[in-house]
Amino acid sequence: MTDLLFTVEDGIARITLNRPEALNAFSTEMIDLWIRALESIRDDDSVRVVVLTGNGRGFCSGGDIKSMVRGDGFLHNNTEAKDLSSTGLARKQSLWKRVQRIPLLLQEIDKPVIAKMNGIATGAGLDMALMCDIRIAAQSVKIAEGYIKAGIVPGDGGAFFLPRLVGVDRALEMLWTGDSYTAEEAKQMGLITHVVPDEELQEYVEAYVRRLANGPQEAMRFMKRAVYQGLTTDLRTSLDMISSAMGLVTELDDYQEGIRAIAEKRQPKFT
Repeated sequence: MTDLLFTVEDGIARITLNRPEALNAFSTEMIDLWIRALESIRDDDSVRVVVLTGNGRGFCSGGDIKSMVRGDGFLHNNTEAKDLSSTGLARKQSLWKRVQRIPLLLQEIDKPVIAKMNGIATGAGLDMALMCDIRIAAQSVKIAEGYIKAGIVPGDGGAFFLPRLVGVDRALEMLWTGDSYTAEEAKQMGLITHVVPDEELQEYVEAYVRRLANGPQEAMRFMKRAVYQGLTTDLRTSLDMISSAMGLVTELDDYQEGIRAIAEKRQPKFT
């Protein structure tokens, strides 16, 4: 079995981290397959929704501690990758050329990306969930930004995403202390969107993603783009972008179907 599983069925892409014995800590194979999966999702118009999860009792524990203890770098090297750790530049490149490609690729994907958090999420593993649009967690999930305990910094983008969700002061507290939080505590902080009983996680996420998959796709993608671009642009630019989007989506069949469904008091059937 590979360190990451990737499937697409009925418009739903599923990425499953598959190193359960290591709480789905990063490996070179996992990251390389993750990059390829995201490139495929970005370029495949048949994909409507993306689900990211992990096998076993962990969602993702981020960097591989055993590899770091051995002095082999942040990633378990199981693809005979070239030097990942002998110099500061090599360690930087292992992040820039591998781990950091994931947030950059996610920025290019306008489709909904859902993190299905089935277990422990720590350090870069938590940050991978923060890069998703929606986070749905089992009640037993525990999260932590544990970098400080290893004397390292969030090299994957955590310092970018975390304060945008919880504010600067709470982000710094989480990073400086490395404290652990329950799923409910994380929800109250704004890190997790929904918390459900462990036994209901699968059913809840399936219903959630299928609802999104049945929505008007172009309108949803414009919405996502407008929300994220609005975080870094001025009001005039944002309004100009969204008015262009409105002009385009009102030419689509989904617009006509949507307004007819509202008038006829029925569920729309978007194409």
